[in-house]
Amino acid sequence: MNRPERRNALSLGHLRELRDAFRDVGDSDALGVILAGNGPVFSAGHDFSEMAGAGLKEMRELLWTCTDLMETMQRIPQVVIARVHGLATAAGCQLVATCDLAVASEEAAFATPGGKGGWFCHTPLVAVSRSIARKHALELALTGDTIDAHTALQWGLVNRVVPAELLESATLDLLQRATRGSAFSKGVGKLGFYTQVEMSQHDAYAYAVELMASASQSEDAQEGMRSFLEKRPPAWRNR
Repeated sequence: MNRPERRNALSLGHLRELRDAFRDVGDSDALGVILAGNGPVFSAGHDFSEMAGAGLKEMRELLWTCTDLMETMQRIPQVVIARVHGLATAAGCQLVATCDLAVASEEAAFATPGGKGGWFCHTPLVAVSRSIARKHALELALTGDTIDAHTALQWGLVNRVVPAELLESATLDLLQRATRGSAFSKGVGKLGFYTQVEMSQHDAYAYAVELMASASQSEDAQEGMRSFLEKRPPAWRNR
């Protein structure tokens, strides 16, 4: 995100840029993508300068475009990691919660501030409440208070907290470890995770059993089994 003068606020135009960029990544042979922000903050959320006075039609378009971005990030087969160097608020916090993984600088902070304002963070809370415990999500949402990076780690919003000077290398390290192996298998696994995680346990098992059984017939699954038995490195075909 490169709108430092607007604190990487998510205007309608910027939301479309991000959505299209993720779609392009999804159609490529890339293994993963890092979402980062330029400037003093990661993202300040929606851009109030274009929202104040907007009508219901315009607000629906903005929020549905934001939702499309979030769903695209989880729909593409690649691993998506947030590299959070500074403040992530409201829809900016939603971005972090939506990413598959997240690494934060010790200088990062997180908030869904609508709880202490006049416009509650309804849509950011969809992602946040699926990433952290319910009571922690409600504390963020109802108080509107900012939490530091270590609290975000404790609550499960991010995977790692590192000194600022190590943020880039730590993010790359996690990305490299999260993308090793068969890209095909990982893409199926990511889609399967986001599908089953919202199901009841019984339905999730029914879905996962069929998915795993079907995936066992892929070339990479068979190659993984053969290479293990033959004690040799696998030769992935990504199919």
